[in-house]
Amino acid sequence: MPKLKVDGIEVEVPQGATVLQACEAAGKEIPRFCYHERLSIAGNCRMCLVEVKPGPPKPQASCALPAADNQEIFTTTPMVKHAREGIMEFLLINHPLDCPICDQGGECDLQDQSIAYGKGHSRYTENKRAVTEKYMGPIVKTIMTRCIQCTRCVRFAEEVAGVEEIGAIGRGEDMQITSYLEGAVSSELSGNVVDLCPVGALTHKPYQYEYRPWELRRTHAIDVHDAVGTNVRLDSRGRQVLRCLPRINEDVNEEWAHDKTRYAIDGLVRRRLDRPYIRRDGKLQPATWDEAFASIAAVDHGGSVAAVHGDLLDCETIYAAKVLLRNLGSTLIEGRQTGADYDVSSLAAVNFNTTIAGAEHADVVLLVGTNVRWEAPLVNTRLRKAVKRGAKVFAIGPETELTYKVEWLGDDLAMLGSLPDAVVEAFGKAERPMIVLGGLAVKRAHGAALALALRFNLVRDQWNGFNVLHFSASRMGSLMLGAAQAGGIADLVAAKPKLAFFLGADEVDFAGFASSFKVYLGHHGDRGAAAADVVLPGAAYSEKSGTWVNLEGRVQRGERAVFPPGDAREDWTVLRALSAVMGATLPFDSLPGLREAMFGEVPGLREQGLAQFDWTPPKLDKKVSGTVDGYPVKDFYLTNAICRASPTMQRCSQELVHGEAFAEAAE
Repeated sequence: MPKLKVDGIEVEVPQGATVLQACEAAGKEIPRFCYHERLSIAGNCRMCLVEVKPGPPKPQASCALPAADNQEIFTTTPMVKHAREGIMEFLLINHPLDCPICDQGGECDLQDQSIAYGKGHSRYTENKRAVTEKYMGPIVKTIMTRCIQCTRCVRFAEEVAGVEEIGAIGRGEDMQITSYLEGAVSSELSGNVVDLCPVGALTHKPYQYEYRPWELRRTHAIDVHDAVGTNVRLDSRGRQVLRCLPRINEDVNEEWAHDKTRYAIDGLVRRRLDRPYIRRDGKLQPATWDEAFASIAAVDHGGSVAAVHGDLLDCETIYAAKVLLRNLGSTLIEGRQTGADYDVSSLAAVNFNTTIAGAEHADVVLLVGTNVRWEAPLVNTRLRKAVKRGAKVFAIGPETELTYKVEWLGDDLAMLGSLPDAVVEAFGKAERPMIVLGGLAVKRAHGAALALALRFNLVRDQWNGFNVLHFSASRMGSLMLGAAQAGGIADLVAAKPKLAFFLGADEVDFAGFASSFKVYLGHHGDRGAAAADVVLPGAAYSEKSGTWVNLEGRVQRGERAVFPPGDAREDWTVLRALSAVMGATLPFDSLPGLREAMFGEVPGLREQGLAQFDWTPPKLDKKVSGTVDGYPVKDFYLTNAICRASPTMQRCSQELVHGEAFAEAAE
């Protein structure tokens, strides 16, 4: 480990660290534009210049200079100050003076560093060059005259997203950053380039001219558009969420977020349920809360009650619904609304045990019936890291582009019982082998996959390579709370309940509940509301404090950013009020009271962090047949009611999934 001095402060850094990292270890701030700790080193901007001894008598780029023993680094000498002023002067030669209308204004690296390290005036009087705007799709707005060619976006697209569609054309003063043939960038992670851009060249197209950062109130929340549990920050003004940005969590999402997380928020204010409705003469008519509750209480159910909850629900609502059903004499509650059923007697056997962060250290991976890129994009980036480190990936299922090299074995699930010799050999030699079973494939291949786990010794000291990849934010929390039947939703259909609750469940086949009195509690006028006899308006994830458990069993909590619209209320409060009318009053009156009751029944939900599941897998039939005839996510951008209400997600679906062309105004 090299030892060196930075402005007289002695520091010791890991082998291979750069001078810039050594300066940061010493507490010194080094300006930079092109350098990013998660991307390769480019050395483009030269803003990170420092003076190094021994060495040539000139400033050197600290981002590309390896730290070495006995170096002396100086970050504040007149030479360094003069060099940085010159670099800033060069960067601003062609930069337009449009800060007042730039969406990056107020949180722009170029603004901050020009004030801190610039001269305050320029010696250049030539005309500024202009660059034509580039089209990058419905997500990213380009104003490329502002671009300083740091190439962060290029490196992100190639190294992290794995979609090599952004690059540079031209040389010198004529260099321009653009997408391939100026087409839409097809990556589901494309919005991250806006965060990476240190100037206003790439901005959020859906948010253009909508806000200034100092107008917004920030709230920590958890994303619900997949089961990863991305840590996000919701920025709101008044009663509307205007922006969603990722928070850094190295164990979950690093600092990335996929495009649904970022841009589906415009669906939070469209197609909203803001008052109760009752079906009269075949049509849903507005009603009061008292009328809606009275119509539900009037149902003579005799204990024949069931509940299906959706993919976005928090643990508190699921628990309140479970207790309500218990008080009504029923245990029929299920969260696998699309029909999946598998053994849940051991939560470790349906968990992503390797953990999201651990996946990047695997050396052999077998994917079974899962399109990781669409079901969990931020798990896919970890697998891509593993491949870059030398991991081999095999897959059973229809071929699709996962952004890294995959050896496809066909779509026959029977392959699990007779894997090719190359796969057997790779798993036999692997130190960190890993199987990833898709959330729907687990229905037919659970036993066979567990048999492979035993055969290849996937569970070892400090390593568990058996994983089930869920795609619903509510799934693991629901299973921890026991909201699952042995036969899945088929058990509920077979019971023919007289009263059925649908809690944000829009993907259900409602034909199976034709004879039931259907109550929908949710936040959007989607499929569930259209099929219901009574509609109760609830709160979206941004409008309530809740607990979610991600696919690796990590308990996380999000806070309320805004209040629900109109007469809508938080889901658990609706269930509490309804329980009193139905004569089955819930034993809590506040969110802390609800949580204490929930923690009493499921202690694993009390502490945030990874829940501990004992590895005691069930003994299941390992015979399997049939093919993986499709993946559960058919359209990445339209997976739930919020996305379907979002104009941005609709356009992404039309253009990026279905190939529709959209002409710009100039065309």
